[in-house]
Amino acid sequence: MMAARKRGVLARVIASIFKLIFGFVLLSLVMVVIYRFVPPPTTITMLTDPNGATRDWTSIERIDRNMIAAAIAAEDGKFCTHSGFDREAIENAVRRNAQGGRIRGGSTISQQTAKNVFLWQGGGFFRKGLEAWFTVLIETIWGKRRIMEVYLNVAETGIGTYGVEAGAQRYFGKGAGSLTRDQAARMAAALPLPKKRSVKNPSGFTRRYGNNIAQRIGIVQRDGLDACTR
Repeated sequence: MMAARKRGVLARVIASIFKLIFGFVLLSLVMVVIYRFVPPPTTITMLTDPNGATRDWTSIERIDRNMIAAAIAAEDGKFCTHSGFDREAIENAVRRNAQGGRIRGGSTISQQTAKNVFLWQGGGFFRKGLEAWFTVLIETIWGKRRIMEVYLNVAETGIGTYGVEAGAQRYFGKGAGSLTRDQAARMAAALPLPKKRSVKNPSGFTRRYGNNIAQRIGIVQRDGLDACTR
């Protein structure tokens, strides 16, 4: 009798776990499909930002090609050719981090978009596992153009500022559709640390990095590394 009860409890626990997994898979699929066509209304990062969240959704057609190329040049040069993960970048990041010093990531734009839209900031294997799942989903359901569009609208571009449209208005007093190459490069240079790196008056590393990105924008456009976003 006791053994039968234990088996019954175990069966119910297993059934509950499978229901939770099935519910999560179904919910995540529904959300990804909806966001394929509808702009994400907000994100966990925006909701928990003590500085508030200023944003202005802008379709990719209205974002200057310089900004798109700058994001690829700065964050993910293989964006158009990988399937969501850059194995070489991940291996390099693991190797550098093993040597100590500042922790560096190897995340692609697809991974960053998955994290920014569906998850929270911070590390941990559990969150990284969820990030990988959502990355596969958006690569499969959204495609590269939509991923780039969402990324450029939800990425943090300053204190309490999200998306390149709000960032362009804040720093340059104009929309993201008329950014110069240098302006786009400066915004891209600040993307990893938007609260700490100055876009308007960059100096030191940020300035040098921005100049480097500005040069690489031409390479991205010349070699068609942004072709999947057209």
